[in-house]
Amino acid sequence: MVLLGLLGTRLDAGVSAARWDRWRPTVATFSHDDLLIDRFELLHQPRHARLAEQVMADIARVSPETTQRAHPIELPDPWDFEAVFDALMGFADAYPFDPDAEDYLVQITTGTHVQQICLFLLAEARFLPARLLQVSPPRRGHEHGPGGYAIIDLDLQRYDRLANRFAAVRDRGLSVLKQGIATRNAAFNALIGEIEQVALASRAPLLLTGPTGAGKTHLARRIYQLKRDRNQVEGPFVEVNCATLRGDGAMSALFGHTRGAFTGADKPREGLLRAADGGVLFLDEIGELGLDEQAMLLRALEEKRFLPLGADREVQSDFQLIAGTNRDLWDEVEAGTFREDLLARIHLWAWRLPGLAERAEDLEPNLDWELERYARSEGRRVAFNREARAAFLDFGTGPDARWRGNFRDLNAAVTRMATLAQGGRIDVAGVEREVARLRHDWAGRTAGGDASPGDALVVEALGAEGAAELDRFDRVQLADVLRVCKASKSLSDAGRTLFAVSRTKRSSVNDADRLRKYLARFDLRWQTLPWH
Repeated sequence: MVLLGLLGTRLDAGVSAARWDRWRPTVATFSHDDLLIDRFELLHQPRHARLAEQVMADIARVSPETTQRAHPIELPDPWDFEAVFDALMGFADAYPFDPDAEDYLVQITTGTHVQQICLFLLAEARFLPARLLQVSPPRRGHEHGPGGYAIIDLDLQRYDRLANRFAAVRDRGLSVLKQGIATRNAAFNALIGEIEQVALASRAPLLLTGPTGAGKTHLARRIYQLKRDRNQVEGPFVEVNCATLRGDGAMSALFGHTRGAFTGADKPREGLLRAADGGVLFLDEIGELGLDEQAMLLRALEEKRFLPLGADREVQSDFQLIAGTNRDLWDEVEAGTFREDLLARIHLWAWRLPGLAERAEDLEPNLDWELERYARSEGRRVAFNREARAAFLDFGTGPDARWRGNFRDLNAAVTRMATLAQGGRIDVAGVEREVARLRHDWAGRTAGGDASPGDALVVEALGAEGAAELDRFDRVQLADVLRVCKASKSLSDAGRTLFAVSRTKRSSVNDADRLRKYLARFDLRWQTLPWH
């Protein structure tokens, strides 16, 4: 058993015989019959060397079997947190700890409050692989006794009640991010757990990707609420859909302007970045920003400063950015429409939110949540009868349910069924009407309203009717092929990209011919593709 402790320059002081009539925490520690210390490492400032020698001599009288070593540590100001932490960290870094052979305790009764806090933090971070020792003076009537002591293990997993409380707090955090919806998809729950962990530990930009309607905006708002609940932000949540920003209006909306900065600028404008100071800025559809706005945003992220339109002095704003997009921003970089340096800056933490069709097991809890939301919004509670609920879930989790608008489609479906439900009950006939409507909407939406740019290329090449006749497998594959074709200069270039792996295994390659034959399966020719 090894004890590390700081010399108490006041509590441990004393040279006369009367010192034995006072409780001195460091000496008293060695007077406990049930606390046997094999080695004592005493940390002290060089100018207190004589006091350290006196205390060690007294300890030798009380516990002669204990080996002692003194460690002079220079602390010009024992109340300077940075200096104290740096000095103690240096000691911990150089000390030859051997946890397999030795147990360690750290005395936190002596020293200044700053020193005690630093020892606590080093032990909590395991730079000091030790438990904490807290000693206390004897009770009245037992003045000549050693007092009491407590050993504190900072591994919270050892404390069942605390561990359960921390788990409950974490569950509440996840509940905030999931809006209280008891989602069942394991991959989605793991994703939300990671987002919660990062959101509470970092102020770096967060990037949320995924199809339209997957819940990026709602999740961004809940991340903000979680951080506000934990007192990590004081400023507001500011959001904007970048698709609504165009030209000078985009610059003005984001970065603000001075009076007279341009025609019509009769009043100064703060701008969204400035409004988000101390809070969270959510830029939805960030891929819609122009290159000039992207450049200014990058500087604002890196330096927390930017220049409003018409201004000759920069302003400051310290905000956390959450960005959302349904595009592949790496494709946008390749196309020259998105800055690679900005993407690198916001891609430190990036997550793709899956669409509803990718997490079919979560349809039922989200269905219940939508019914509750309708009841709160309309003041009218509506429920399914048993057969209708089973029919809707059977359709919604089946292979024909495309959920192209994802949770927007689900919200619209529930709203329509609930509004038309007589007597507050959705019956099978109501479900059948809604299923027919959804099938019709999804079939029509393939004519260009799908969130996937690749799928839009399929419609552009084959027409809406031709695209609708494709199986899902063929449609997804053709979409990727057409995306490569559009980005390539020639048929051969596209072929080399598409067959880059298999061509290395062939003795004779003709990538252009392979691609030509593939396109012919859909009555397509390179020369007649719409963008050529």
